[in-house]
Amino acid sequence: MLSHVDKNNRPNMVDVSDKEVTKRTAAASARVKLPEAVRSEFANGEIHTQKGPVIDTAIVAGTMAAKKTHELIPFCHPLGLDSCKISIDFNDTGDLVILCEVAIEHKTGVEMEALTGATVAALTVYDMCKSLSHEIQITDIQLRKKTGGKRTVG
Repeated sequence: MLSHVDKNNRPNMVDVSDKEVTKRTAAASARVKLPEAVRSEFANGEIHTQKGPVIDTAIVAGTMAAKKTHELIPFCHPLGLDSCKISIDFNDTGDLVILCEVAIEHKTGVEMEALTGATVAALTVYDMCKSLSHEIQITDIQLRKKTGGKRTVG
């Protein structure tokens, strides 16, 4: 049975009232493939465009999005996150790798918050760099790790 469908086959939010409060964590990542026109703007740990500092802005946007996941995804429970850390680094092929790590002590997991944070950070990079090139690609959005609750991933 699907957890977000009731006995009448109608959508509903999962009732977590009987679940145990445990420490729950999740980590998600996204990759942003940058063409040379964008990579060439990287200096002193940052990409600067007319819209401002790209990496710093993406970190803030991803954090804000993780905190507001319940406003974006139907049936996600509103959560007061204990921690949300976003890192954005270049890999050996010149792509940006975004990692969003989220933690909470709660009755429900934070996978969607981690995935939302990583995705919105990637979208922010795209938005801030699209004036330099529209060849930017966002790829490999994935849940890397999940702890707490019924199942562990990664």
